[in-house]
Amino acid sequence: MTKLKISKKVSTALINSLGAGVVPRVGLEHIAVGREQELKSLLQNLDDIAEGIAAFRFVIGNYGSGKSFMLQLLRNRAMEQGFVVADADLCWERRLAGSNNEGLATYRELMSHLATKTRPDGGALVSILEGWINKIQQEVAKETGMRPNDEGFDDKVEEKIREVVQYIEDLVHGFDFGTVIVAYWRGYRLDNDDLKNAALRWLRGEFTTKIEAKAALGVRVIIDDESWYDYIKLIAKFVAEIGYKGLLILLDEAAHLYQISPTVTREKNYNRLLGMFNDTMQCKAEHLGIFLGGTIRFLEDPNRGLFADAAWRRRTKESRFVTQAGVQEYMGPVMRLNTLTEEEILALLQRLTEIHAINFGYEKTLKSRDLKDFIQEIVNRLGTEALLTPGEIVRDFISVLNILYQNPNLSFGELIHGANFKPTVLGKDADADEDDVAEFSL
Repeated sequence: MTKLKISKKVSTALINSLGAGVVPRVGLEHIAVGREQELKSLLQNLDDIAEGIAAFRFVIGNYGSGKSFMLQLLRNRAMEQGFVVADADLCWERRLAGSNNEGLATYRELMSHLATKTRPDGGALVSILEGWINKIQQEVAKETGMRPNDEGFDDKVEEKIREVVQYIEDLVHGFDFGTVIVAYWRGYRLDNDDLKNAALRWLRGEFTTKIEAKAALGVRVIIDDESWYDYIKLIAKFVAEIGYKGLLILLDEAAHLYQISPTVTREKNYNRLLGMFNDTMQCKAEHLGIFLGGTIRFLEDPNRGLFADAAWRRRTKESRFVTQAGVQEYMGPVMRLNTLTEEEILALLQRLTEIHAINFGYEKTLKSRDLKDFIQEIVNRLGTEALLTPGEIVRDFISVLNILYQNPNLSFGELIHGANFKPTVLGKDADADEDDVAEFSL
């Protein structure tokens, strides 16, 4: 068996994140088991987006089933392939629409998490713009033989910048978006930090009045709660024009939309989501992928879920042929996360055992039979349904590994077969409770 190659930084991040019950940002490829078909389908979406097509996918499953994990794995794969990505968790303050700028708050969160392969931790807007400008300067220098300080060099650069801007000016709000992009270039050209910062603030949706925006940049509009999605489409088109493959928007915790109590507000959010879905499915957007993680109740509840709306039910309900054949369709708009098999969970625990040993520098002692005993103990105490979601057992298993490492005189059997061992039970119906805790998904 090939020894796992993993850095101390990544192994520590994995152990700490999994032990705290959150999805790691890095190293996901080392613990990805049992989702080959689902991942293959999502990667096909990336190929389509790179060709200029738009995509919209729901990733649906119970708490702990792997929604967040799949979204993060897709995020990392997309950055490696040359996409710009942005992710955000929906919550009470961040929705798709609302009376207190909740939609704009989601846009701002996405912009703060804008990431690329060279800036994977977010905040990539500046590097995207300046990397593009530097690339154009290099092209002008190569084509003309001019140097950056030569007279007329900056004019040549601006010509190329305006060529890109022209491709987006015909889109909704495209002219103002292009004006702000040119304003950033001029701030860059003149070494005017105030102008550059004003352009960045506008692109991030931080201007609160049109008067302020006009005074700073000469544009008469601002990004607000009603228009923020239009600018998502513009950014997708823009990044594709300047050399990236497209833009991925990853929205998790969609159960918060389901939990909105006022019917009017909830339906307003569902209608905004429907507009986004229709845009992408009808190719009214380009180089844009939207991936939304939600619970089964968020989708199927006939009273408060998407299925409460006939338009949504028609678009997302499984085909009768899928139901009759008893198979999984991986290419439709809704991806349901299947149960991991006991063999797949065993493979996951083996991988975690190896990562823990590498991280703390010891020879792993747990064998396959020990891991099978751990799984069986979970089944005995919680029932077979505990294996439906790996999130039910991963945090407990990391805790067991930590305890054994810190207490070398304690045996594995004594620990897991002891009367005081009580496996963690994550609330499978947590989305029905407005005070639910944060999801752990793997």
